[in-house]
Amino acid sequence: MTNQSHAKTAGAGHIRGVRATSGGLTWATLGAMAAALTILVLFWLPAEYGVDPTGFGRVTGLTQMGEIKQQLYAEAAEEDAVLAAQAAAERVSADPALIARLESLERQVAGIAAALGVAAPQASVPDTQEQPLEPREPVAAAPASTPAQPAQPQWRDEVSYTLAPTQGIEIKLVMAEGARAAFEWTANGSILNYDTHGDGGGQRITYEQGRGVPGQSGVLIAAFDGNHGWFWRNRTDAPVTFTLRTRGDYSRMVAP
Repeated sequence: MTNQSHAKTAGAGHIRGVRATSGGLTWATLGAMAAALTILVLFWLPAEYGVDPTGFGRVTGLTQMGEIKQQLYAEAAEEDAVLAAQAAAERVSADPALIARLESLERQVAGIAAALGVAAPQASVPDTQEQPLEPREPVAAAPASTPAQPAQPQWRDEVSYTLAPTQGIEIKLVMAEGARAAFEWTANGSILNYDTHGDGGGQRITYEQGRGVPGQSGVLIAAFDGNHGWFWRNRTDAPVTFTLRTRGDYSRMVAP
């Protein structure tokens, strides 16, 4: 009885493990990898980077969110670069050693010019003393001619939108490779950030970017078949109404 009781007591405190086979661990690992890859391709890449190889992100709106995120990241990086350049310029302008060096170089140039018998370049100062007026023969005034007014271009499409602070909008033209489209947009007295870009057939391109721009005009040349146009964002503290006018070789305008 004593031995049996001791065996039961020892067995009651023992934790039995589950024996796992190598095949079961392999399938579990493969299943976890497949789930992670599915989440990566269907959700994470479209939502973070605007990359949508399956088209599922475009249907669910995740790709648009990712593209906006990338645009915001690009704007933040550009703003940081501008601030860094301004700070560097301020440090240079406030450096007394650099100012003294520049003054020394100016003195050296003046000394060399004096040794060569050449006058050192100086800023021209207008003579403020009054000069006596000499009599002149009367000259008959020529009749004023009215300059010819240039013909106003005929625009194919014209749209206007009002953007609230921090709001953005995208408008594109469906164009074939090498097609040209003239454009003109204005913030009507205010300013906007813009990004001129294109996409189509798995290709993407950025033509130009700008910050705090009151308007722009030019010709957009498509680098490949697809949608080419602009993304604007209002970074001011007040609503901004802008107007876009376009004409040229495009099949249609894609706008909200």
